[in-house]
Amino acid sequence: MDTITLWQFAILAAASALVGFSKTAVSGANTVSLAVFAAVLPARESTGVLLPILIAGDLIAVLVYRRHAHWPTLLRLFPAVAGGVVVGAVFMLWADDEAVRTSIGAILLLMAGVTLWRRRTPPEPEPGAEPETGTASRGGRIKARSYGVLGGFTTMVANAGGPVMSLYLLSAGFRKLGFLGTSAWFFLIVNTSKVPFSVGLGLIDLRSLLLDAALVLFVVPGAWLGRRCVDRINQRLFDQLVIWATVLGGLQLLLR
Repeated sequence: MDTITLWQFAILAAASALVGFSKTAVSGANTVSLAVFAAVLPARESTGVLLPILIAGDLIAVLVYRRHAHWPTLLRLFPAVAGGVVVGAVFMLWADDEAVRTSIGAILLLMAGVTLWRRRTPPEPEPGAEPETGTASRGGRIKARSYGVLGGFTTMVANAGGPVMSLYLLSAGFRKLGFLGTSAWFFLIVNTSKVPFSVGLGLIDLRSLLLDAALVLFVVPGAWLGRRCVDRINQRLFDQLVIWATVLGGLQLLLR
C-alpha cells in the first residue's frame, strides 16, 4: 500500500464516519464507503483496510441495538452465509480489482431491482414482521438461503454484504429497530469470522492496521450522529434510503 496524501486521508476519514452512521441509522449506506475506499486504495487492499473499521461500527451498533435482534432469523441465515464466505474467499484467490468491482456492483443492482419489484405486491408474513409468533415458510427458507449465500459472497469479496442483507430484512418486513438490531449482531459475527480469511489472503497486514488505527476514531462521531437521526427518519423514508443507497453503491462500483 503506497503512502496516502492528507487529502486522501480526509476522504477515507469521512467514509469511516459514514460507516458509523450506517451502522446506527441507514444500514446499506456504507456501500458508499466501500466505493470510496476502493477509489482511494487498490480495490483488493481496500477490503482489508475497511474490515476492522466495519467491525468497530458493528460493536457500537450491538451496544446500542442489542436487545432488538431477532435470533431465529440470524440462525436461519448463518449456514448459507458461511457457504457464501467460502465461495468468496476462493474467488478472491484469482480475482483482480476490475472483477471485484464489476461482480459486486452487478449483484447490488440486481438485489435492489428484485426488492423494488417485490414491494409492488403485499409482503408475505415473515418472522421479521412478527418475531414473537412468526414461522418460516418453505419460500421464506429458500429466500433466506439465497440471500445468505449472496450476502456471504459479497461481504467476503468487497465488504458489500450490508446492502444484500438490508434488502432481505426489508423484504421480510422488519421495522427500524428490529432491522438495526438484527443487522448489528449479524455483521459483528460475520465480519469477525472473516478476519482469518482476510489475513490469509494478505488483505490485512501491519500497514493496513496502522491506517485503521487512525481511521477508526472517525467511526464514533458517525455512529453518534446516526443514533441521533434514526428516530427522526420515518419508516417509508428509512426503506427508501436503504434501497437507493444500494443502487448508488452499485453504480459507483460499475462505473469507476
